Amino acid sequence: MSANEITGGHHCIGFLESSSIAKGIEATDVMMKMAEVELLMTTIIPRGKYLIMIGGNVADVQASLRAGMQTAAGAVLDHFIIKNVHPELPPAIKGRVKPDHIEAIGIIETKEVASAIYAGDAAVKSANIQLIEARNQPGGKGLVVMTGEVGAVRTAVAAGVASITKDGMLIGEVVIPYAHEALRKSLTS
Repeated sequence: MSANEITGGHHCIGFLESSSIAKGIEATDVMMKMAEVELLMTTIIPRGKYLIMIGGNVADVQASLRAGMQTAAGAVLDHFIIKNVHPELPPAIKGRVKPDHIEAIGIIETKEVASAIYAGDAAVKSANIQLIEARNQPGGKGLVVMTGEVGAVRTAVAAGVASITKDGMLIGEVVIPYAHEALRKSLTS
């Protein structure tokens, strides 16, 4: 599946993460009615969280996301808008991307999924790396995994971490300069 198929060809995406499935579903309905946006993804993840991703022009995505946040009010865990989505981000959200070559591995772990996706976009825009994944993990955490040359991975991890501005969201960050073959296989299969 191409990045255009996942983002519906939109360069702007909005993302809302709710601690309530019911409020997330209600917010989705309000968001779709508020503006001319496309529903790109909804999913229920462990611990009863609900993720919503929309795409469209910037003004519509902003209006739609505002309406969703008002509806989900006390249940909003995180949210963001990315105005110029990097083409590597959507495939990394949907599943693991198999890289051609792995040298260094960079990992960013977040408390919530939205922060990881935002960090993944910042990371891939900052250096010549390849995203392997930027998505939810068991327990409802977010994880970004990337590869590239050691210096590029260090730069990308630092940029991804710097994009996480909400206190308590960052759980961990790791750069493994020359990953063992067994680890490389486990991260890409």
